[in-house]
Amino acid sequence: MRTEVIEYSPLEPFAKPAGPGGRLPRVFGAPSRYVQGAGVVDDAGHYLSRLGFKHGAVLASPRSFAAEADRVVASMGRAGLEVEPLSFGGECSLEAIEGHARVLRCAAQPVDGVVAVGGGKVVDAGRALAHRLGVPVAVIPSLASNDAPCAAVSVIYTPEGVTADAEVYDENPVLVLVDTAIIAAADRRYLVAGMGDAMATWYEARATAATPGGISVFGGRPTLAATALAQLCATTLYRDGAEALDSLGRAQISDALENVVEANTLLSGLGYESGGIAAAHAVAQGFTLIERVHNNCLHGEMVAMGVLAQLL
Repeated sequence: MRTEVIEYSPLEPFAKPAGPGGRLPRVFGAPSRYVQGAGVVDDAGHYLSRLGFKHGAVLASPRSFAAEADRVVASMGRAGLEVEPLSFGGECSLEAIEGHARVLRCAAQPVDGVVAVGGGKVVDAGRALAHRLGVPVAVIPSLASNDAPCAAVSVIYTPEGVTADAEVYDENPVLVLVDTAIIAAADRRYLVAGMGDAMATWYEARATAATPGGISVFGGRPTLAATALAQLCATTLYRDGAEALDSLGRAQISDALENVVEANTLLSGLGYESGGIAAAHAVAQGFTLIERVHNNCLHGEMVAMGVLAQLL
C-alpha cells in the first residue's frame, strides 16, 4: 500500500503514438469481472475473496451502511475477510479523498483493496482512494443512474460541487457487482437518468469514430468492439426502456429491466470509455456551473440535455 500523499493525479494518456507517423493505437479497457443479478450483493464476500481481497476498506454513505453496504460487510465477514468501514458524505473532492487516505495509511493493518458501495460520487471517490493507496477497487453501485461503475475514471469536484477535473487511471475496477433488486428498489428517476447518460454513448462514440482525430478516454482510437457496444447500448434502450419502466411499476425484475440495467452500467461504461465522448458530455459538464441546474438535475439528466444539443 502506498503511503505518500498524492494530490491531483492526472496520469498521462494510456495510449502512446507508435509506428510511421506516430499513429495512435486502438485501446480497449474493461473491469476484470462484471456480475449482475438480483441478490448478488449477499455474495460480495465470495467474489472479493476469489479476486484476492483479504482486508478491504468499504467506502459508503451513512445511509448505505444501514442498507446495502451493511449486507456487503456481512458477506465479507462470512467469507473470512477483514473490513475497514469508511463513511463517505458530500462531494468527491480532493480534500475528502485525501482525508480517507490519511485514515487508511494510519491503520494498524494495511488494506489490500477498496470496495466502493453507493452512487456515482462514492464510486468515483473509491477509485481515487484506491489509486492513492496502490490497491485494487471493487464497485458495488446502488443505482443505475450513470455509467461510472465500470470506468477507470474519477470526476473530481470542488467541495461546493462544481466539476474541477477528472483523473484517468491505468486499471479498471477488478469487480463490478450490480444487484438488480437494489437497483429496482430505488426511485425510477435514477434509472431514467441512467438511460439518459447511456443514450449519449452511441451518439458520442459514433462521432468519435467518424472523426479522424477522435480519441477515447484512454487517449487512443476507439476499437470496433467499443463502437459496437455503444450501438448495442442504444438499441437496448430503444427496445427495452419502456418495458423496463413498466416492470418497475409492477415491482418485477423483468428481462427488460435486467437488459436496461446492463445497458446503463456495462454497455455504456465500456462504450463511452473505449469509444469516446463528444459534445453531449461537454454540455453536461457546463451545466454543473449553473447552480439551479446542478442542484436540481442528476448527471444523466444533464447528459440527456447534452445529447439533444449534440444532435441539433
